Amino acid sequence: YEISECLVGSEMCIRDRIGGNRIMAKKVTTIGVLTSGGDAPGMNAAIRAVVRAGISSGLKVKGVRRGYAGLLEGDIIDMDTMSVTDIVQRGGTILFTSRCKEMMTPEGQQKAADICREHGIDGMVVIGGDGSFRGAQKLSANGINTIGIPGTIDLDIACTEYTIGFDTACNTAMEAIDKVRDTSASHERCSIIEVMGRTAGHIALWCGISNGSEYVLIPERAEENDEEEIIRKIISKRRIGKKHHIIVNAEGVGHSHEMAKRIEAATGIETRATVIGHIQRGGNPSCRDRVYASAMGARAVDLLLKGQTNRVVAYKNGEFTDFDIDYALQMTKDIDEHLYSMTKRLSR
Repeated sequence: YEISECLVGSEMCIRDRIGGNRIMAKKVTTIGVLTSGGDAPGMNAAIRAVVRAGISSGLKVKGVRRGYAGLLEGDIIDMDTMSVTDIVQRGGTILFTSRCKEMMTPEGQQKAADICREHGIDGMVVIGGDGSFRGAQKLSANGINTIGIPGTIDLDIACTEYTIGFDTACNTAMEAIDKVRDTSASHERCSIIEVMGRTAGHIALWCGISNGSEYVLIPERAEENDEEEIIRKIISKRRIGKKHHIIVNAEGVGHSHEMAKRIEAATGIETRATVIGHIQRGGNPSCRDRVYASAMGARAVDLLLKGQTNRVVAYKNGEFTDFDIDYALQMTKDIDEHLYSMTKRLSR
């Protein structure tokens, strides 16, 4: 749809690009914001941007606590500029987050939309991942103008090259692996470090490169995760004088402790597994996560002001843009093949 620049009364004009038919979309006056799914550093920066961009545009802003679960319970608060003071540097989310099975049902979806209307919310910003966007899609279908913002450390949302929290999570994991390398080198060990990424190996891939690891194991290339080949390389490199080895393993591959036992038995080299875990979700967001999250939050408000709905904000080809959520959820995303092949070249 193509949105005109004029308002007709309290309504916004939308013309179908093909037929030129005018469709009337209610002007948004009160918006809500919620965070859903796993938390990610930078979510607070996005919340702050939504609240302040909304208020500066003359909108009322409400915060929904505990994601869709909180929405279904009516856990909704009024927000003003002071509500988001001194949060841009904080990890986690001040609105809290959760996962909600009830929102997966038609009854829950209708109830969520009805509760929005009861609180005067005619526009909603949802910060989260693919699962959160499916909820946003249903809110939109039930008459609440809804915009999604990609917030997940996994970088696994297909329509965007950036997701809130990924940069910070990579830096946190990178620093942890640097520390493990120090002790691994001191004891001449082989270390397997497991990073987060249940279905996506982006964190593992980036850390494998930034930490100079010898091997990277990711779920997207599970068929290439040849443990016997890793063992042969470790033995071969030990013969030419390499004293320690770093293997970065994605959570989706897993079984790091069992792998360590097998490698130690096969090579005779002491091998330890370290699972970094949820430390990657926390901490102060990086500069990039703060700036990009702020830009995405402000853009989400701009889309609602234009009467748009069922959109997801994205960063693509060097600029901020947006996609239809239906289309975005159908898109698929693979690992960056150039980066993946580079890890193999640099680990020889």
